[in-house]
Amino acid sequence: MKTISIVTPCFNEEENVNDCHEQIKALFDGPLSGYRREHVFADNDSKDRTVEILREIAARDPGVKIILNARNFGPMRSNYNGAMAATGDAVVLLMPADLQDPPELIPEMVRHWEAGAEIVYGIRATRSEGLVMKSLRKFYYRLISRFSTISVPPDVGDYQLVDRRVVEAMRKVEDSYPFMRIMTFEAGGRAVGIPYHWRARKRGISKNNMLHLFDQGMNGLVTFTTAPVRIALYFGFVIALLSVLYAIVNVIAALFLFGKLAAPGITTLIVALFFFGGVQLFFIGLLGEYVLAIYGQTRRKPLIVERERINFGDKTNEIRR
Repeated sequence: MKTISIVTPCFNEEENVNDCHEQIKALFDGPLSGYRREHVFADNDSKDRTVEILREIAARDPGVKIILNARNFGPMRSNYNGAMAATGDAVVLLMPADLQDPPELIPEMVRHWEAGAEIVYGIRATRSEGLVMKSLRKFYYRLISRFSTISVPPDVGDYQLVDRRVVEAMRKVEDSYPFMRIMTFEAGGRAVGIPYHWRARKRGISKNNMLHLFDQGMNGLVTFTTAPVRIALYFGFVIALLSVLYAIVNVIAALFLFGKLAAPGITTLIVALFFFGGVQLFFIGLLGEYVLAIYGQTRRKPLIVERERINFGDKTNEIRR
């Protein structure tokens, strides 16, 4: 009997973990009854009753395994650590506790995997969210797809089922800030996409605020695309071209319209000063992102420090990279 692993990262999800567990269990009692279930919950140091509820679930269900982080290491590191702890023949890299990605899609993912696909990825074709966030996400996904050094379809998230070979290939990537949705494609293999509707949360609020989303987005751009450098190059070229054109206009104005224009261009100088000052700060910040990425890689810190593992067959606390 093959094992399918489901990885669920959670942080302050006391309202959702029970429902998530029940829905996954129902799938393996029904359409996936021919497979062994391994449901790994990676808790990122929750402050509510999430851990207490997870302990109760694990006590009555040996198919549930729990990783408790010593502190909050961020969703991307915690989720990657959970995926690396999974032992299944195939692994669902992200099954969110709030069930915004539909669990009922997993049987179809498994069918594609059994047919030979090594990466079965969900495509967020439609979304239950506001127009602004929907537009920003679409723009970001297409930016990733356009400038990525790896072929990545647009609108692909972390909701993917991957073969054990892909998981082991991802394990070999030494990245201090793993961006799994693209790491899978970096591993290569036959890939199949399934479009679906990304649902709104039923209970609780998302812990991924705008700052976290920006941080994760910049990580993906810096790590797997040439977009920041190319945009900087194009932007610098346009500014240089506009500066030359502006100089030509000023020469013509001085030769043919002298005395008819406003006296000294103080306003022009002030605008130019602030404009180019802002441009310089923007590019310094861009370089800073790359410096931070290099700094994170060279420090060689543990990716995750775990406080405890439950139902893994041993009682030892472990430190995981």
